[in-house]
Amino acid sequence: MRIEVLGPVQVRDDDGRVLPVVGARLRALLVRLALEAGRVVTVGALVDAVWSDGGPADPGHALQALVSRLRGVLPKPASLRAAPGGYRLEVPAESVDMCQFEQLAREGRHALRSGDHGSAEECLRGALALWRADPFPGLDGAVVSAQAARLAELRLSVLEDQLEAELPVRGADLVADAEALAAANPLRERCHALLINALQADGRGAEALAAFERMRQRLADELGVDPGPELRRAHLAALRADSPRPGGNLKALLGGLIGREGEQQQIARRLASGRLVTLIGPGGVGKTRLAIAVAGQTPTPGGVWLVELAAAAKPADVVHAVVAALDLRETGVRHQAPAARLAEALGGRDVLLVLDNCEQVVDAVARLAHELLGRCPRLRILATSREPLGVTGELLVPVLPLDVDTAVQLFTERARAVRPGFLVDEGNAGQVAEVCRRLDGLPLAIELCAARLRTMPLSTVMERLNDRFALLGEGSRTSIPRHQTLSAVVAWSWDLLTGEERAAAQRLAVFRGGFTAEAARSLQVHPGPLVDKSLLQFDGSRYRMLETVREYVLGASHDGEAARDLHAAYFLELATRAAPGLRGQQQLSWLDQLNPERDNFNAALEHACAAGDADTATRLAAALGHFWAIHGEHLLAADRLLAALRVPGPSCADSRAAATGAYLFHAVLIADSARVKSAGDDLQVTDPLAAALLAIANGDNADALAALTPDPRDAWKRGMFGLVRSFVHFNEGDFAAAQRDLQHSGDGFRDAGDRWGLATALTYLAVASVCGGDVEDGGRAIAEAVSVAGELRSDGYQRVWSAVIRLGCGDLDRARTELLDLIDVVSGVSAAMAGLALADLARHAGDLEQAEHWLQRMSKRADPDDAMVQAMVCAGRGQLALDKGALEDARSCLCRAFVLGRDAPDMGMVAVSGVGLAALRLRRADPETAAELLGAVWCWGTLACSLDAARLARELRASLGERAYTRAYDRGRGLDRGGALALIEAQTRRR
Repeated sequence: MRIEVLGPVQVRDDDGRVLPVVGARLRALLVRLALEAGRVVTVGALVDAVWSDGGPADPGHALQALVSRLRGVLPKPASLRAAPGGYRLEVPAESVDMCQFEQLAREGRHALRSGDHGSAEECLRGALALWRADPFPGLDGAVVSAQAARLAELRLSVLEDQLEAELPVRGADLVADAEALAAANPLRERCHALLINALQADGRGAEALAAFERMRQRLADELGVDPGPELRRAHLAALRADSPRPGGNLKALLGGLIGREGEQQQIARRLASGRLVTLIGPGGVGKTRLAIAVAGQTPTPGGVWLVELAAAAKPADVVHAVVAALDLRETGVRHQAPAARLAEALGGRDVLLVLDNCEQVVDAVARLAHELLGRCPRLRILATSREPLGVTGELLVPVLPLDVDTAVQLFTERARAVRPGFLVDEGNAGQVAEVCRRLDGLPLAIELCAARLRTMPLSTVMERLNDRFALLGEGSRTSIPRHQTLSAVVAWSWDLLTGEERAAAQRLAVFRGGFTAEAARSLQVHPGPLVDKSLLQFDGSRYRMLETVREYVLGASHDGEAARDLHAAYFLELATRAAPGLRGQQQLSWLDQLNPERDNFNAALEHACAAGDADTATRLAAALGHFWAIHGEHLLAADRLLAALRVPGPSCADSRAAATGAYLFHAVLIADSARVKSAGDDLQVTDPLAAALLAIANGDNADALAALTPDPRDAWKRGMFGLVRSFVHFNEGDFAAAQRDLQHSGDGFRDAGDRWGLATALTYLAVASVCGGDVEDGGRAIAEAVSVAGELRSDGYQRVWSAVIRLGCGDLDRARTELLDLIDVVSGVSAAMAGLALADLARHAGDLEQAEHWLQRMSKRADPDDAMVQAMVCAGRGQLALDKGALEDARSCLCRAFVLGRDAPDMGMVAVSGVGLAALRLRRADPETAAELLGAVWCWGTLACSLDAARLARELRASLGERAYTRAYDRGRGLDRGGALALIEAQTRRR
């Protein structure tokens, strides 16, 4: 299927037959969807596009009818799909002529900027061939009008690019085309610059100068401005009509340059203001390609000369390589020294030398550059090196790895070269981005990796990245040897280091995710020399070793244990010093210092556990317990803390007790009592808080409350006591008591200055208030929780709860909007809650396909070890199966959710599964038991926000009648919590 909008709107099937799209509204709908092919277009946007005059009284149903008509026109009706909040036209970009036009225009522009005029001309001609007439004829509306204007501007740019691409080959034949373009655009400077160049190419220099003068006068008269840079360059070229054609040996780039627009502009500015510019960066980062791209666009009458120094092994080779590149071997006075011959040959010529790969002969290059620049006043040098030349007046341009988006674009382009048709879509976008991140955004590594798609699927590439040097062991045969494999690239830099520098690099490789100067000093290393050699990057505050370099260095290290011991000692001291501040007024400033070190903390703990250092492991884990809580890493924190507690050997008793308390807190928050029971003798419970948490995990609520009496004097501990007491009240359904304790908890955390504790207490207070029927108080509490958590830059959990509370209050549209905004930025329990709520909204809107989409997405992202998240997935699948009529599947899923909730214990999940089992009884024609079950689950009250509970109550009233429903419901509600649990469990054994 192909959609064509560049001219009369039409659809073609796979055989090329045109299928009529009859009616302006149908065409408007198709165009608006095609403008964002593959993406969701909201109902509001579609209504505005179709009915720009305001639309019908019920636009939603009118739009549904129009969508159905459009599906009847399309050769592939399933390509037009409903999506949350709108519709999506699922077609590849190349199936829409507008998208293909834009892609060819971009490729043509890239090829032109890279000096590949032949490829540029081919792409640009292809783009113009797609343009049948003005786009979207007969359609109006703000979006369509804006897109039509944008496309018209893009077409004009394509016409200009095409003229520029053809000028070097057939400039004399283009005068008429250039004159027509300039006449149609009397104030567009590029059009007139192209006309001047075409006239010059045709040998009509006087007319070229006259054309410039006319444009200069027009700009002055009509706009009061002078000609811009492009017009001035064309004028200057016309004035130099008697100059010889520029020489040089620079070749066009193969494959073009992806991204790097900012770097190209920076290099161009530096070349305009200085005479020696050096691009520095690690191997494989793309310095050579960038230098060639910029040099090819730099006006240089005397020519641009590329000097390859990769083969230069000794200082004398440098000057001979330059002489050979300029082809001066048979010229000049034979007794002159090579450098003198070079200076004499260059003289006063305006020449740009590109000295590539200088690092292994950097001293010789520096001496030659200094001499030539001093004797040749119009010479400029653009060098690439892994370290600066160190010459007075040198301007440096660091070349950094690509950002993820640009890296993905590069990966896609190179993958298409070996596997035509390769696309990055919703199914593989995360994998491609992860590949690019793991390869540090290094262009060479990304290109080598993309080439592997010729022989293996992307999933295999991902798996084999754990041994990246073996995977990326074969590259282009035409590359210099050290650029043919990833290992060779890093080995080249490694071999240039001194013994002392290698030892320093091996020590610094133990850091993960970067480090500060203070941290480097703890390992007795000064990182500056390695920054100069591009083995480290420095952003002004932190140093970072690229992961590719780090893996190579660790592989070359024979004994890193001493460095790891020092690393662990440094981060233990930092975490211990920070722990009190993380619970008080200095929380934000400590988080700013600790957040960048998360990977280093994990590395230090892993080393302590692996080395059998129980004391360091327990002290470090205990100090980090609250830090992990602030970041919501409860599952990972429980795993790390238990691993530390299980290291055999002597350890500080206080630290072991603190680590035990932190472990129990995280385990209770993820509702995993089985994990606690398995810990056994590894735990050391000596304080009331840990005792209460252990009792909760074991289901002993009375013992938990007894352990938490009386309140401590310390404000932060008061906050924790109140918070943990509320866990008991939630499980017992006593929301009034939960509210009291959470208010008390919030006061304690507020006095202590712990924003995380305050935000957590407020969040649970909001839930308790809504469950207790006080929606207004709940709204105020969750709004404050979002605000406080926002100070921590970690408010996803609170915002999800805010949306869920809105859902329970009936504000479905706003809840859906907020959840859609959050679903891609939250993780763990927050992501599961958001996905389940979106699935519920879709089910209750009748869109079971979309509900399935959200549940599948939940399943893919769910951690199989997170019992709470797995219970949510099972509950969601059970409710969907009910709505589909698959009752046995529903029973299986809901029973699994119940067991997970009961064993956690997570009584909120028990209630959710109970509602599902009640709905199952209704589907099994047993409405009385269903009503009794619904009454029983309300003892936990957490169904105040449940769309399913509200719908089931309506259905049961209709089925039984009000009196019979109330009688059965009250019978269930009269049960105590033990009786309610037994009733629900009994239903899990029924068919």
